[in-house]
Amino acid sequence: MTYDHNSIKTLGQLKKSNYKSRSVKEELRENLIIQLQKKEGGFEGIIGYEDTVIPDLQTAILSRHNTLLLGLRGQAKTRIARLLVNLLDEYIPYIEGSELYDDPLDPISWFGRNIIEQNGDDTAVAWVHRSERYTEKLATPDVTVADLIGDVDPIKAATLKLTYADERVIHFGLIPRAHRGIFVINELPDLQARIQVSLFNILQEKDIQIRGFKLRLPLDIQFVFTANPEDYTNRGSIVTPLKDRIESQILTHYPRSLDISRRITQQEAKLTPSQVANIEADGLVKDLIEQIAFEARDSEYIDKKSGVSARLTISAYENLISNAERRMLINGEKSTFVRISDFLGVIPAITGKIELVYEGELEGPAKVANILVGKSVRSLLLQFFPDPEKAKKTKKGNPYEEIINWFSEGNTVALIDDLSLIEYKNLLNSVKGLGDLVKQFHPRLSENQQLLLMEFVLHGLAEFSQLSKGFLDKGFAFSDMFDSLFNLQGDDDDDDLNEDRY
Repeated sequence: MTYDHNSIKTLGQLKKSNYKSRSVKEELRENLIIQLQKKEGGFEGIIGYEDTVIPDLQTAILSRHNTLLLGLRGQAKTRIARLLVNLLDEYIPYIEGSELYDDPLDPISWFGRNIIEQNGDDTAVAWVHRSERYTEKLATPDVTVADLIGDVDPIKAATLKLTYADERVIHFGLIPRAHRGIFVINELPDLQARIQVSLFNILQEKDIQIRGFKLRLPLDIQFVFTANPEDYTNRGSIVTPLKDRIESQILTHYPRSLDISRRITQQEAKLTPSQVANIEADGLVKDLIEQIAFEARDSEYIDKKSGVSARLTISAYENLISNAERRMLINGEKSTFVRISDFLGVIPAITGKIELVYEGELEGPAKVANILVGKSVRSLLLQFFPDPEKAKKTKKGNPYEEIINWFSEGNTVALIDDLSLIEYKNLLNSVKGLGDLVKQFHPRLSENQQLLLMEFVLHGLAEFSQLSKGFLDKGFAFSDMFDSLFNLQGDDDDDDLNEDRY
C-alpha cells in the first residue's frame, strides 16, 4: 500500500488521503499475499530453503505469528530476519518528533497524544522508510531490562522539573522504540532468565511494565528470535513460558546437496575483480571445497551439536583463490588456475570454524583439517575415475597400473606450492601413464583442466593407499607406498617427510 509521502505533511492531509492504519503483522501479511499472488520470489539470496524454511516462514507471517528461527550456526537465520523488512510498506506516516514513531491516527505515547490535542489536524506528519523500522539486538548476558524495555531517567526528570510519577521521565528501551516495526533478538538463550521474563507481557498482553508505572503501551511489533539448539545446554535456555508465547518455531538446516552448497559459496565469497579475471577455478575445486563441509559434518572428530557453518566453505574458497593468486604473483605470471596443492591454503579457514571432540583434540585441528581435505578428494575421485581398489582386483586391466609401477621404480614427485606453471606441468608430465589416464576418461579438456586432473589422480591414489603422500613445508611429495613403509621402518627419526597415516 503506497501513499504520496512527499505531499502529505499534516494529519488533516493524511485523513483526506483515506489512509488506514494497519498493524505491522497485518502489513506483513497483506504484502506477502500480494507477493504470493504475483508469484514473486522474495527472500532474495536465500538458497536451499525454497521448499522447507521459506514456506514455513510464509505460513507464520500469514498467521501473524511471532517467530523463532532455530538452527545451528551459519544457517542464514539473521539474514532471513533482515529480509522481512522487504515485506513492509516502503513508507509509513508518523507524528513528527515522536521517538516511538507514533501512528498519527492512533498515538500511544504521551508526546503523540498531547501534540495532537494541541494542534489537531495541523499536527506535522513525517514519513519513515521501511529500512528504519528494523531493530536488531544480539542477546548477551549483560543485557538489562532497561536496555530492552526502559527505565526512569533522573536527568530528564530534573531537566523538565517533573516528578517520578510523570510518564515523561521514562527513557524507553529498544523494544518500545521498535514500535510499528520488526524487532529481532539474536541468540535468545543467552538472555538471562529474568530478562526473558520481562518479555512475557509484550508478547501476550502487548504492553510493557517499567518499575512502578501503571503504564500500558499497546506496542505494535513483529518479533523474530533466533537460537542455536546447542545453546539450550551449552550456555542457557529459553524459559518455557516465553517459548510458549512465541507462536511459530521454524527449523533451519544446512545445504542438503553439493550443488546448493556451491551456489551459496559462489554467491557469498568476496573476490576482487582481478581475482575473478586472472584465476581460473574449475568446477572440481569448487566441489572439493563444498565436500569438505559435508565431510566435516559427518566426521567423528568434530562436534555435530556445534555444527559446521556455511562460513567455512566461503572462507575456504576465498583462501583457495588467494593462495593461487599468491603463487601467480611470486612467479610473475599474468594468470593461473587453482591446483589441488592450493588446498594447503584453506587449512587456516577450516581450523577456526570446527569444534573438536576429544578424539579430534588428540589429533589436533590442523591434522583434522588435512583429513577432511583428503576424504573430500577420496569421495570425489569416484565421480571422475574408476575406484582404485576395485581396479586393482579387476581382470580387465588396472588403468592405474602404469602410474603405480612408475613410482615403484623409485621415482618421486614433489609438488611445491610455489611451482611455476612450466615446472608444475613438467613434473606431472614426467609421471608415466598419468596424462594418458586422464585423456582416456576425459578426452575433451583444456590444458589447465588436464593438469588439474592429473594432480587430482595422484592425491586420489594416495587416499586409496595406492601411493604414499608426504607433507612437506610448502607442498606434497608422492612416492611408492611400500618404499615409504620400509624407509619409515629404517629411519623413524626422519622428519623431512611427514607421512600421513589416516
